[in-house]
Amino acid sequence: MTPFTPFASALGGVLIGLSAVMVMALFGRIAGISGITTGAFPMRLDDWDWRLAFVLGLIAAPLVVLLVAGTPVLQTVPGNLPAMAVAGLLVGLGTVTGSGCTSGHGVCGLARLSPRSLVAVLTFMAFGFATVFLLRHVF
Repeated sequence: MTPFTPFASALGGVLIGLSAVMVMALFGRIAGISGITTGAFPMRLDDWDWRLAFVLGLIAAPLVVLLVAGTPVLQTVPGNLPAMAVAGLLVGLGTVTGSGCTSGHGVCGLARLSPRSLVAVLTFMAFGFATVFLLRHVF
């Protein structure tokens, strides 16, 4: 059972929205994690520095929470490493074929009323729903 956390969820949504607005305002870019990460790691682009800082901020955030709150951020991840590897590859394939990820399409694309992003988000959600149903009720 997943706990109901309206305050933490609302705060997280506000922070995600704020970061998307900041990336657009400061760099004129969409805050899509797959695109930011892709541009940060061969370090060939002229704007790799802010991308690397963004990715490092994603990694550092749970450590900051641990320091401030005194408790680690709890994350439930299955112990099945082969399944996790397959899932990671499928997500990577999806972000490449869908020209973006949930943050780029879902947060930024929908806010810009992009039809392409609407189709992408509906596809993400449908496959997410189907995956949860299959894993919880079939397998």
